[in-house]
Order: sequence, then C-alpha cells, then structure tokens
Amino acid sequence: MAGWISSAVAERVPWAQRCVDPFHVIQLATDALDEVRRELWRDARREKNLTLAKDLKGARFCVWKNPEHLTDRQVAKLSEIQKLNGPLYRAYLLKEQLRQIYQAATPAEAEQLLDGWLSWARRCRLPAFCKLARTIKAQRQGILAAVRLGLSNARVEQINTQIRLITRRAFGFHSAHALIALAMLTLSGLCPSLPARVN
Repeated sequence: MAGWISSAVAERVPWAQRCVDPFHVIQLATDALDEVRRELWRDARREKNLTLAKDLKGARFCVWKNPEHLTDRQVAKLSEIQKLNGPLYRAYLLKEQLRQIYQAATPAEAEQLLDGWLSWARRCRLPAFCKLARTIKAQRQGILAAVRLGLSNARVEQINTQIRLITRRAFGFHSAHALIALAMLTLSGLCPSLPARVN
C-alpha cells in the first residue's frame, strides 16, 4: 500500500493492475483494534480502575484471534467484553467485518461489504478505525482487484515467518549452508530416506 510502490508501478508498468494483499489489510485492522484496546487500558489505569485494566490486558488474544480459532475460555471472555466494553467490542466487530470482505461469494458482494464497512468505520467514533477507513478508502481499487483476481501473499508471508523462526533456531551454526539445509528440509517437502538404525 506504500505510495512509492504505486508511483513506481504506474511509471514502469502503467497497464498493470495493482492488488492490495489481504494479509496487510487485516494486519492494519488488527493494529487498529489493538490501539483501541491499549487506549482503553491506559484510560482504566489513569482512572485507577485496576480490575478493568487487568481485564483489558487479558483480552488481547481473544480479540486478535479469528472466531473459529477461539478456545471456550476466550469465547467466554469475548462475551464478557461484549457486555461490559462497547468500544472494544465494536473495534472487534469492525476487524471481523473487514475479514468478511475476503470471504464473500462474489466480487459484487465483496464491494458491497467493503462500502458498508467504510460507512460504519467512518462514523464509529474510534479514532484508530476512522484513520483506517481513510487508508482503506484510498486503497479501495487495489483491495477489490485482489478480491476479484483471488490474489494473496499469504503463502509467501507464511514461508517468510517460518524462515525467520528457522534462522533463530540456527543461531550459532558455523555456516549458512546448515541454515539453508534446515530451511530446505522444513519447507520443501523433502523426505530423505534415513539409513537403517543398528540396535
């Protein structure tokens, strides 16, 4: 979504259709949600409401996770947030509705969901999501192009994360060859035959 990418693409390949990756759009929504949670936590601490502050600190993972991955305990925590903390629950719903755009059955439905989301986010009275709405509006065409073409960097992002974890495990190896071999073994689907064990 960076401006320098748009200008470089427009200059070098003006006929290209630029797509905004779903991973980064949802990451922006998760960041906005976390900003709302942290602001509410700071307000609770300032007002010496330590119970609410503790609850907000413990709510981080249940509002970050996708609903289908929540544990029973996290579902209960989310239900508690729904009853006791309107702004945080509203931020959670905004994040989840933005995810729904990428699960729409048709591009037309995705466009309708996106327009509805933009309308809601602009008037939600949560500064982080009002700011996000401006970003999403500016990137609307790229988001809809990604939906229409079904493009995503999710696999590349997953492999990059796995390689970072492998690099951390490989700290202290004597050469880069061992790191490369470990990455190939982990990510390439290779199943080398191992020599028979002698007991």
